[in-house]
Amino acid sequence: MILGAILLGTLTAGIGSVWLAALLSFGVLARYTQHMLSLAAGALLATAFMHLLPEAFESRIEPHLLFTALLVGLVFFFLLDKAELWHHGHEHHHGSEGDGHDHAHAHAHAHDAHAHGSRETGSPGSWAVLAGDSVHCFGDGILIASAFLADMRLGLIAAVAVLAHEVPHHMGDLMVLRAGTGDRKAALAKVTLAGSVTALGGLVGYLLVEPLVDLLPYFLVVASSSFIYVALADLIPQLQIRLSARETAAQILWLTVGIALVSVVGSLVHTH
Repeated sequence: MILGAILLGTLTAGIGSVWLAALLSFGVLARYTQHMLSLAAGALLATAFMHLLPEAFESRIEPHLLFTALLVGLVFFFLLDKAELWHHGHEHHHGSEGDGHDHAHAHAHAHDAHAHGSRETGSPGSWAVLAGDSVHCFGDGILIASAFLADMRLGLIAAVAVLAHEVPHHMGDLMVLRAGTGDRKAALAKVTLAGSVTALGGLVGYLLVEPLVDLLPYFLVVASSSFIYVALADLIPQLQIRLSARETAAQILWLTVGIALVSVVGSLVHTH
Protein backbone atom coordinates (compact mmCIF):
# COMPACT_ATOMS: atom_id res chain seq x y z
CA MET A 1 0.00 0.00 0.00
CA ILE A 2 2.65 2.52 1.09
CA LEU A 3 5.11 1.39 -1.62
CA GLY A 4 2.41 1.80 -4.27
CA ALA A 5 1.60 5.29 -3.00
CA ILE A 6 5.30 6.20 -3.02
CA LEU A 7 5.77 5.03 -6.63
CA LEU A 8 2.60 6.79 -7.80
CA GLY A 9 3.55 9.99 -5.98
CA THR A 10 7.13 10.03 -7.24
CA LEU A 11 6.17 9.27 -10.86
CA THR A 12 3.50 11.98 -10.80
CA ALA A 13 5.90 14.52 -9.31
CA GLY A 14 8.91 13.54 -11.42
CA ILE A 15 7.32 13.04 -14.84
CA GLY A 16 4.23 15.23 -14.38
CA SER A 17 6.39 18.27 -13.67
CA VAL A 18 8.39 17.64 -16.87
CA TRP A 19 5.31 17.41 -19.09
CA LEU A 20 3.72 20.46 -17.48
CA ALA A 21 6.98 22.37 -18.06
CA ALA A 22 7.01 21.19 -21.69
CA LEU A 23 3.42 22.35 -22.16
CA LEU A 24 4.44 25.83 -21.04
CA SER A 25 7.85 25.99 -22.74
CA PHE A 26 6.90 24.45 -26.10
CA GLY A 27 3.29 25.58 -26.19
CA VAL A 28 2.27 28.81 -24.47
CA LEU A 29 5.80 30.25 -24.35
CA ALA A 30 7.22 28.65 -27.51
CA ARG A 31 7.56 31.99 -29.34
CA TYR A 32 9.82 33.37 -26.64
CA THR A 33 12.74 30.94 -26.94
CA GLN A 34 15.44 33.56 -26.39
CA HIS A 35 13.64 34.92 -23.34
CA MET A 36 13.26 31.38 -22.00
CA LEU A 37 17.05 31.04 -21.91
CA SER A 38 17.17 34.04 -19.57
CA LEU A 39 14.37 32.53 -17.50
CA ALA A 40 16.25 29.22 -17.42
CA ALA A 41 19.40 30.86 -16.08
CA GLY A 42 17.43 32.62 -13.35
CA ALA A 43 15.50 29.47 -12.45
CA LEU A 44 18.62 27.29 -12.23
CA LEU A 45 20.54 29.80 -10.09
CA ALA A 46 17.57 30.39 -7.80
CA THR A 47 16.98 26.64 -7.41
CA ALA A 48 20.60 26.16 -6.36
CA PHE A 49 21.14 29.22 -4.14
CA MET A 50 17.68 29.73 -2.64
CA HIS A 51 16.42 26.17 -2.29
CA LEU A 52 18.93 23.34 -2.52
CA LEU A 53 22.00 24.84 -0.81
CA PRO A 54 20.13 26.40 2.15
CA GLU A 55 18.39 23.06 2.73
CA ALA A 56 21.73 21.22 2.58
CA PHE A 57 23.39 23.63 5.01
CA GLU A 58 20.58 23.21 7.53
CA SER A 59 21.96 19.74 8.21
CA ARG A 60 24.52 18.92 10.89
CA ILE A 61 27.23 18.22 8.32
CA GLU A 62 30.30 20.47 8.53
CA PRO A 63 30.03 23.36 6.02
CA HIS A 64 33.63 22.64 4.95
CA LEU A 65 32.60 19.17 3.75
CA LEU A 66 29.59 20.53 1.86
CA PHE A 67 31.66 23.27 0.20
CA THR A 68 34.20 20.60 -0.78
CA ALA A 69 31.40 18.56 -2.36
CA LEU A 70 30.23 21.70 -4.19
CA LEU A 71 33.74 22.36 -5.54
CA VAL A 72 34.22 18.73 -6.60
CA GLY A 73 30.82 18.84 -8.30
CA LEU A 74 31.70 21.99 -10.25
CA VAL A 75 35.00 20.49 -11.43
CA PHE A 76 33.24 17.23 -12.35
CA PHE A 77 30.62 18.99 -14.49
CA PHE A 78 33.35 21.12 -16.09
CA LEU A 79 35.13 17.91 -17.15
CA LEU A 80 31.82 16.40 -18.29
CA ASP A 81 31.20 19.48 -20.43
CA LYS A 82 34.73 19.20 -21.85
CA ALA A 83 34.06 15.58 -22.82
CA GLU A 84 30.84 16.60 -24.57
CA LEU A 85 32.53 19.48 -26.41
CA TRP A 86 35.21 17.09 -27.63
CA HIS A 87 32.56 14.62 -28.76
CA HIS A 88 30.62 17.24 -30.72
CA GLY A 89 33.85 18.72 -32.11
CA HIS A 90 34.86 15.27 -33.35
CA GLU A 91 31.47 14.83 -35.07
CA HIS A 92 31.70 18.33 -36.58
CA HIS A 93 35.19 17.59 -37.96
CA HIS A 94 33.95 14.50 -39.80
CA GLY A 95 30.78 16.23 -40.95
CA SER A 96 32.73 19.14 -42.42
CA GLU A 97 34.31 16.83 -44.98
CA GLY A 98 31.02 16.67 -46.90
CA ASP A 99 29.83 18.68 -49.92
CA GLY A 100 28.21 22.09 -50.39
CA HIS A 101 25.00 20.83 -48.79
CA ASP A 102 26.91 20.26 -45.55
CA HIS A 103 28.28 23.79 -45.76
CA ALA A 104 24.78 25.20 -46.24
CA HIS A 105 23.54 23.11 -43.30
CA ALA A 106 26.41 24.39 -41.15
CA HIS A 107 25.57 27.97 -42.13
CA ALA A 108 21.92 27.42 -41.23
CA HIS A 109 22.94 25.85 -37.93
CA ALA A 110 25.15 28.85 -37.17
CA HIS A 111 22.18 31.15 -37.85
CA ASP A 112 20.02 29.07 -35.49
CA ALA A 113 22.76 29.15 -32.89
CA HIS A 114 22.72 32.95 -32.96
CA ALA A 115 18.92 33.09 -32.91
CA HIS A 116 18.55 30.70 -30.00
CA GLY A 117 21.68 31.69 -28.11
CA SER A 118 23.35 28.28 -28.40
CA ARG A 119 26.95 27.37 -29.14
CA GLU A 120 27.78 25.90 -32.53
CA THR A 121 29.43 22.85 -31.06
CA GLY A 122 26.10 21.24 -30.17
CA SER A 123 24.44 21.48 -26.77
CA PRO A 124 27.19 21.75 -24.15
CA GLY A 125 25.77 21.66 -20.66
CA SER A 126 23.15 19.06 -21.51
CA TRP A 127 25.06 16.20 -19.87
CA ALA A 128 25.69 18.33 -16.81
CA VAL A 129 22.10 19.45 -16.49
CA LEU A 130 20.75 15.92 -16.99
CA ALA A 131 23.19 14.44 -14.47
CA GLY A 132 22.38 17.14 -11.95
CA ASP A 133 18.67 16.78 -12.64
CA SER A 134 18.87 13.03 -12.07
CA VAL A 135 20.68 13.51 -8.75
CA HIS A 136 18.14 16.14 -7.73
CA CYS A 137 15.20 13.92 -8.72
CA PHE A 138 16.72 10.98 -6.85
CA GLY A 139 16.91 13.15 -3.74
CA ASP A 140 13.31 14.31 -4.29
CA GLY A 141 12.22 10.67 -4.46
CA ILE A 142 13.89 9.91 -1.13
CA LEU A 143 12.22 12.98 0.43
CA ILE A 144 8.79 11.94 -0.87
CA ALA A 145 9.31 8.36 0.37
CA SER A 146 10.32 9.65 3.79
CA ALA A 147 7.17 11.78 3.94
CA PHE A 148 4.91 8.87 2.95
CA LEU A 149 6.53 6.63 5.55
CA ALA A 150 5.84 9.27 8.19
CA ASP A 151 2.24 9.95 7.16
CA MET A 152 0.19 9.29 4.00
CA ARG A 153 -1.25 12.83 3.90
CA LEU A 154 2.21 14.33 4.39
CA GLY A 155 3.47 12.20 1.50
CA LEU A 156 0.77 13.53 -0.82
CA ILE A 157 1.60 17.13 0.16
CA ALA A 158 5.30 16.46 -0.43
CA ALA A 159 4.61 14.97 -3.89
CA VAL A 160 2.49 17.99 -4.93
CA ALA A 161 5.12 20.36 -3.52
CA VAL A 162 7.91 18.67 -5.50
CA LEU A 163 5.79 18.74 -8.68
CA ALA A 164 5.07 22.46 -8.29
CA HIS A 165 8.66 23.33 -7.45
CA GLU A 166 10.13 21.31 -10.33
CA VAL A 167 8.08 22.93 -13.10
CA PRO A 168 10.16 26.14 -13.44
CA HIS A 169 13.35 24.13 -13.01
CA HIS A 170 12.39 21.65 -15.76
CA MET A 171 11.47 24.55 -18.02
CA GLY A 172 15.11 25.60 -17.67
CA ASP A 173 16.33 22.08 -18.42
CA LEU A 174 14.19 21.81 -21.55
CA MET A 175 15.44 25.12 -22.89
CA VAL A 176 19.09 24.16 -22.28
CA LEU A 177 18.65 20.87 -24.17
CA ARG A 178 16.59 22.32 -26.99
CA ALA A 179 18.91 25.30 -27.52
CA GLY A 180 21.69 23.20 -29.04
CA THR A 181 19.70 20.83 -31.26
CA GLY A 182 16.28 22.38 -31.79
CA ASP A 183 14.79 18.90 -31.23
CA ARG A 184 11.86 19.22 -28.84
CA LYS A 185 11.07 15.50 -28.73
CA ALA A 186 14.64 14.53 -27.83
CA ALA A 187 14.80 17.22 -25.15
CA LEU A 188 11.47 16.09 -23.68
CA ALA A 189 12.49 12.42 -23.75
CA LYS A 190 15.80 13.11 -21.96
CA VAL A 191 14.29 15.30 -19.25
CA THR A 192 11.41 12.83 -18.79
CA LEU A 193 13.97 10.06 -18.27
CA ALA A 194 15.74 12.20 -15.67
CA GLY A 195 12.38 12.95 -14.02
CA SER A 196 11.58 9.25 -13.78
CA VAL A 197 14.63 8.85 -11.52
CA THR A 198 12.36 10.34 -8.83
CA ALA A 199 10.60 6.95 -8.70
CA LEU A 200 13.96 5.19 -8.28
CA GLY A 201 14.75 7.53 -5.40
CA GLY A 202 11.36 6.71 -3.89
CA LEU A 203 12.00 2.97 -4.12
CA VAL A 204 15.48 3.25 -2.63
CA GLY A 205 14.12 5.59 0.03
CA TYR A 206 11.45 3.06 0.94
CA LEU A 207 14.04 0.31 1.32
CA LEU A 208 16.91 2.28 2.86
CA VAL A 209 15.38 5.45 4.25
CA GLU A 210 17.36 5.48 7.50
CA PRO A 211 20.95 5.25 6.12
CA LEU A 212 20.27 7.59 3.15
CA VAL A 213 18.83 10.43 5.20
CA ASP A 214 22.37 11.40 6.23
CA LEU A 215 23.46 11.58 2.58
CA LEU A 216 20.64 13.88 1.43
CA PRO A 217 22.66 17.10 1.98
CA TYR A 218 25.36 15.76 -0.36
CA PHE A 219 22.74 14.95 -3.03
CA LEU A 220 21.44 18.51 -2.74
CA VAL A 221 24.93 20.05 -3.03
CA VAL A 222 25.91 17.95 -6.07
CA ALA A 223 22.65 18.85 -7.80
CA SER A 224 23.34 22.52 -6.96
CA SER A 225 26.80 22.36 -8.50
CA SER A 226 25.35 21.18 -11.82
CA PHE A 227 22.77 23.97 -11.94
CA ILE A 228 25.32 26.64 -11.01
CA TYR A 229 27.78 25.36 -13.61
CA VAL A 230 25.22 25.23 -16.44
CA ALA A 231 23.84 28.69 -15.61
CA LEU A 232 27.24 30.41 -15.31
CA ALA A 233 29.28 28.48 -17.89
CA ASP A 234 26.67 27.87 -20.59
CA LEU A 235 23.61 30.12 -20.31
CA ILE A 236 24.97 33.43 -18.97
CA PRO A 237 27.77 33.64 -21.61
CA GLN A 238 25.14 33.12 -24.32
CA LEU A 239 23.24 36.11 -22.95
CA GLN A 240 26.38 38.30 -22.95
CA ILE A 241 25.95 39.53 -26.51
CA ARG A 242 25.54 43.11 -27.75
CA LEU A 243 21.84 43.98 -27.65
CA SER A 244 19.70 47.08 -27.81
CA ALA A 245 18.63 48.73 -24.55
CA ARG A 246 15.13 47.28 -24.98
CA GLU A 247 16.39 43.74 -25.60
CA THR A 248 18.76 43.98 -22.63
CA ALA A 249 15.90 45.14 -20.40
CA ALA A 250 13.80 42.16 -21.57
CA GLN A 251 16.73 39.83 -20.87
CA ILE A 252 17.09 41.14 -17.31
CA LEU A 253 13.32 40.99 -16.80
CA TRP A 254 13.11 37.31 -17.80
CA LEU A 255 16.16 36.47 -15.68
CA THR A 256 14.39 38.09 -12.73
CA VAL A 257 11.16 36.24 -13.56
CA GLY A 258 13.05 32.92 -13.42
CA ILE A 259 14.48 33.79 -10.00
CA ALA A 260 11.14 35.08 -8.70
CA LEU A 261 9.22 32.05 -9.99
CA VAL A 262 11.41 29.58 -8.11
CA SER A 263 11.50 31.82 -5.02
CA VAL A 264 7.72 32.21 -4.84
CA VAL A 265 7.03 28.50 -5.38
CA GLY A 266 9.71 27.62 -2.82
CA SER A 267 8.22 29.98 -0.22
CA LEU A 268 4.73 28.56 -0.79
CA VAL A 269 6.08 25.04 -0.32
CA HIS A 270 7.81 25.96 2.95
CA THR A 271 4.72 27.69 4.34
CA HIS A 272 2.83 24.42 3.96
